Amino acid sequence: MKIHSPAPRRTFSRREFLQISALASAGLILGCAVNPVTGEKQLMLVSEEWEVQVDRQNSPHQFSADYGTIQDQAVNRYVQQVGTNLVKHTHRPQVPYSFRCVNATYINAYAFPGGSIAATRGILLSLESEAELAALLGHELGHVNARHTARQMSRGMVTQSLVGGLSAYIGSHGAAFGTVAEQLGMIGAGALLAGYSRDNEREADHLGLVYMTQSGYGTDGMVDLMAMLNSLHKGGTDAVSLLFSTHPMSQERYDTAVAEAGAEFAAAKSLPVHRERYMDSTASLRKIKPAIELFQKGEAAMARENFDAAEAALQQGLKLAPADYAGLVIMAKCRLSQGKYQEALRFSETAKQAYPQEAQANHLSGFAKIKLKQFEAAVADFTAYEKKLPGNPNTAFYRGYAYEGANNRQKAAADYVAYLRQVNQGEQAQYAYNRLVEWGVVKPAGQ
Repeated sequence: MKIHSPAPRRTFSRREFLQISALASAGLILGCAVNPVTGEKQLMLVSEEWEVQVDRQNSPHQFSADYGTIQDQAVNRYVQQVGTNLVKHTHRPQVPYSFRCVNATYINAYAFPGGSIAATRGILLSLESEAELAALLGHELGHVNARHTARQMSRGMVTQSLVGGLSAYIGSHGAAFGTVAEQLGMIGAGALLAGYSRDNEREADHLGLVYMTQSGYGTDGMVDLMAMLNSLHKGGTDAVSLLFSTHPMSQERYDTAVAEAGAEFAAAKSLPVHRERYMDSTASLRKIKPAIELFQKGEAAMARENFDAAEAALQQGLKLAPADYAGLVIMAKCRLSQGKYQEALRFSETAKQAYPQEAQANHLSGFAKIKLKQFEAAVADFTAYEKKLPGNPNTAFYRGYAYEGANNRQKAAADYVAYLRQVNQGEQAQYAYNRLVEWGVVKPAGQ
C-alpha cells in the first residue's frame, strides 16, 4: 500500500489486527519502508531480514520438489554466471542471490524473496539465446528487487499462512499431481510462490529490461522471450500451466516489451544476444531433450490420473536417459500412486543411486518400504531424508509410523510428539495423537 501525504487513516479488521499483532510479536514488522525500485514509502509488514530467513527455510524444499539442482555442473555454472553478472546492476545488489537450474521438466522460473532463483530444465530448452536467459533471470530479479512477495504479505494475501507457522503448500504440477505429492507427504513452497499480479509482471518485465541491457545484452532477448511465452500461452500445454498461473501472460506483455525495446531501450537494440554461446553452453541438456519431453508427457498424464499413459511415456523417456533422476522419481511416484509398491521401491532405489545428495528419493523409498512392511529399512530412509533436507514435519510422522511398525514404541512416540509440535490438524495429526493417548504419553483432552 502506497502512503501519500496527506493520507486517510487506515482502519484494520479484527483479523488483520490479529495478523499484524502476531507478526509484531515475532519481531517481523518493519512498518513503512522505502521501495528500493520506486523510492516510494510503502507499508511493509516484513523486514528484509525476514525475506532472507524465510527463503533459506523454504527454498530447499521447493528445489527438492523440483528434483534438485541439475547434476550437469557445466550447465548450472553457466546459469549462475549469467545471473551473477546481472546482480551488480540491480537495485538491491546486497541481497544474497543464488541461481540454479533444477531438474524439473515443466516450463517455469521462480524467485524466493531472499534472492534464491531457479529455472527449470523445461524452460532452458525453450530458450534460444543467452540474452533470453538474461531476460528471464532479470525478470525474476525484478520480482525480488521490487519486493513483490513482501508486498503481497503486507496486503494480507498470504500472511495468515505464515502466522499459522508452516508454509507447507504442495509443489508444482497441478491439482491432481499435487494431491499425489500431498499423499506421499512431500512439501513445496506454494504460498511463497503464489501468483503475481499483472502489475507485478509488468514491473518485473521492465526491470528485467533494465538489468539485461545494462549488463550488455540486446533487447531482442526480452522480445524473443515474450514472443516464446506468448506462443506457449496460446498453445495452452500442460507443461506451462504452473508458469502462467504464477506469471500471468498476455498479448499486452509482448506488445509492451516490443514498445519499450523500440523506445526507452532503443540504444540497446544492437547489443549482442549470444545465441551460439547459449547453444554451446546448453548442448548437453539439449542432447536429452527427447527424454525430458517424454517426462513432461508423463507428468501431464499423471496430473490427469491417466497412469497407463504416464507409465508408457516415462518408460520411453527412461530408455533414452536411464539414469535421469527426475524421470526415475516421477516413475516411482507413478507406481506408488497405483499401489505398485515393489516397483516403486525399485525406481526410488535407483534414483537414490543416481543422485545420492538429493533427498526426495529417500522419502519415496521410505514410503514404499512402509507399505511393504520393511519398517526398519524405512526408518533408515526417513532419517537419511531428514539429514539431507530438514524441516518437513511429515518426515517425523512417517518415521514414527515406521518405528511403530518395528515395535519401537518409545522412538515412535518421540517422533509423533515432534510431528504434533508442528502440525495439529488432519488425519495424520489425529492418528499420532490417538497413539500417544493410547500409550499414556499424553492425557486425553479435557482430563
